[in-house]
Amino acid sequence: MTADSPATPVDRQVDPRGVRFGASITLAIALVAVLAGPTTVGLVAMALLVVLFAPGATVGPQATVQSWLFIRLVRPRIGPPTETESFRPPRFAQQMGFAMAILALVLGLVGVGIGFYVFAAMVLVASFLNAVFNFCLGCEIYLAVRKATTRAA
Repeated sequence: MTADSPATPVDRQVDPRGVRFGASITLAIALVAVLAGPTTVGLVAMALLVVLFAPGATVGPQATVQSWLFIRLVRPRIGPPTETESFRPPRFAQQMGFAMAILALVLGLVGVGIGFYVFAAMVLVASFLNAVFNFCLGCEIYLAVRKATTRAA
């Protein structure tokens, strides 16, 4: 089975380089949102992030536009992955980003500018850590929660 083929949720694997590529796109859009603030440009950027996070939050990162771009434009140039990882931690990270982007958007729309900046900055920082340092904050939170809630055998 390849990282791109349809599979049951139990065995879906993703290319970690694709997740990092997706974080780079998120970083660029989040930067626009934070720099523009709760203006029309900032709200449109945050709405775009909500739309981009939705498939990743519900299905997994392999269902995102960013993944599609990575698979068609980037991976042919860099070759297949030497390793893959479970889609679950990145999906949790997408869920966190989705929630924060929604909060930023809603708070910006109702005029709570500081709330917009707080949640947009959280998206910005998390995507920066992943894109630049290959550190997925949402993935690490997922793993810590799993470890804390899983009983030893």
